[in-house]
Amino acid sequence: MTIDAFQLYGTRLVDPPPVRLRAGKLQADLANGNLRTIRYDGTEVLRAISYLVRDRDWGTYSPEITDLRIEQSDDRFEVTYRRRCEGPDDTRLVIDVRITGSADRLDFEAEAIAPTGFETNRCGFCVLHPIVGVAGSPATVEHVDGKIVATRFPDLIEPWQPFKDMRAITHAVMPDVQVECRMEGDTFEMEDQRNWSDASYKTYVRPLALPWPYQIAANQPVRQKTSLVIRDISGSTRHPSGVSGGAIKLELGGRTGTMPDIGVIITPEEADASLSAKSVLTEIAPQEFLFHFDPGAGHDVEALKRFAAIATVHRGRSTLEIALPCKSSPSGEAAEIARQMQLAEFKPDAIMISPSVDRQSTPPGSTWPDCPPLDEVYAAARAAFPGIRIGGGMLSYFTELNRKRVPDGQLDFVSHCTNPIVHAADDLSVMQTLEALPFITRSVRAIYGDKPYRIGPSTIPMRQNPYGSRTMDNPAGGRIPMANRDPRHNGRFAEAFALGYAIQVLDADLECLTLSALSGPFGLIAGPAEPTGQGGRRPLFNTVRTLSRLAGASWQACVSSSSEVLAFAARDAAGARLHVVNLTGEERTIDCGACRPADADKELLLAPFATAALPLAD
Repeated sequence: MTIDAFQLYGTRLVDPPPVRLRAGKLQADLANGNLRTIRYDGTEVLRAISYLVRDRDWGTYSPEITDLRIEQSDDRFEVTYRRRCEGPDDTRLVIDVRITGSADRLDFEAEAIAPTGFETNRCGFCVLHPIVGVAGSPATVEHVDGKIVATRFPDLIEPWQPFKDMRAITHAVMPDVQVECRMEGDTFEMEDQRNWSDASYKTYVRPLALPWPYQIAANQPVRQKTSLVIRDISGSTRHPSGVSGGAIKLELGGRTGTMPDIGVIITPEEADASLSAKSVLTEIAPQEFLFHFDPGAGHDVEALKRFAAIATVHRGRSTLEIALPCKSSPSGEAAEIARQMQLAEFKPDAIMISPSVDRQSTPPGSTWPDCPPLDEVYAAARAAFPGIRIGGGMLSYFTELNRKRVPDGQLDFVSHCTNPIVHAADDLSVMQTLEALPFITRSVRAIYGDKPYRIGPSTIPMRQNPYGSRTMDNPAGGRIPMANRDPRHNGRFAEAFALGYAIQVLDADLECLTLSALSGPFGLIAGPAEPTGQGGRRPLFNTVRTLSRLAGASWQACVSSSSEVLAFAARDAAGARLHVVNLTGEERTIDCGACRPADADKELLLAPFATAALPLAD
């Protein structure tokens, strides 16, 4: 089957396939100069080893590779290349790389030289350990002072760095096989990237407690090396093919629950476009409208009047999401918003309130910004909006909620967002973020118990950057971290991602899940200057409509033999159906016989990023 790349990705620019490197049982994929999916005897031992250079806003440079040379034999490979970063004010950084692999060892070396001097927030290696099968497992950490400590990878998500001053970390990847990852040339530390929904623990160069941005001195070489050493006493001689065969098997599991309500976010900037699309709104019939209100961005009574007009054509509930400026007393600011709401004749069913400053992250070692006590903010909301449910948490991501845990005694619900392109934006990394979602929701439940819980808006494009001064513009439609527009939002990729997202958070017993806006760059329908065509329905529309129709239905978990395909069963008045999604850009054969499909055909061929709903037998 040949499908136009634009239908899949919202762009005809496609990530080039990686180069598979092999040395005996060791395999790694070379992608854009970095190593991905590093396996030993078929088991993933590291998710990635990358050499990254970040600017002062934590944007990642993407320099072209030159002088690339790849040599391979049965038991060894070697890769060399050069990269050049062009910084502001005609500064530049030149990086020479050498990668070598043998049956039991992998070395990744880099030397960076800045002929002009170079400003950066980070320059060096990032090493990613996978999370599935690794979270909570034993590890041994060697520190830069030579001290060796027996510990564990965090199970619940650590808000701060679990390991600091690292030189090496060792863990078992299968019985009788241990891998040691050793980092040289600087001091390394680890952060729990599940905070940002990355599916990895990240060991990175240069402690965050040190000042950033910093200068690389002119003509002073910066040399670093990361080595993976494999100790295998298993005696196994099996060499993996690297290719999985056969159908992916699905079977019904034992977990059950109730499908969450579905929300759609509306901003003042998109209010008019959303109102004009009320026929689309009626077709989707979401249970919740999440109206965004930020006085610091100039939102005022006119915005609230637009919200009131939209609410009159909406049969569901509404929540006003308030970024409270906190430039004066919270009680005074909340009272002024309440006055404007009364003038606009707008009364939402709930208020989600958070200090505006809490949208910005406070990294380790940084000073927390001035902010009123959250108890005072919530008390002000209670007084200003009597008879309305009050929610709190973060308008940004789980990271900020985990690091600044809100007092929930006065709250009727807690909420946060996620974003899959904080650190990386390639197709594989974005889809892999779905693996982190169950860890996020389990960590929230560990903190807040059975408090009603909402997530969203969570979209592939980033609406706000807590880690820099801005989101990244993306006029060329590339795959860019922290971008405010992402081409895949226009393609079937987003449709599959959203359904996968909903499946991965089923266990959280969410009150509401918001995965899109109605219009604009985060919307279900395209606006002006969008590649889909103004007013056209993006494929994401299908997932949001399906989930909205399933709100309140009972669900049953489905176990898949591969993370490439996710599924669940839902039962409502129309009967039981199996909902399946292919999270890859390739066709996948699905064996769903154990789920008792109603028709005679137990095997399903699912197209790239496709979803399907199959009736199940009673």
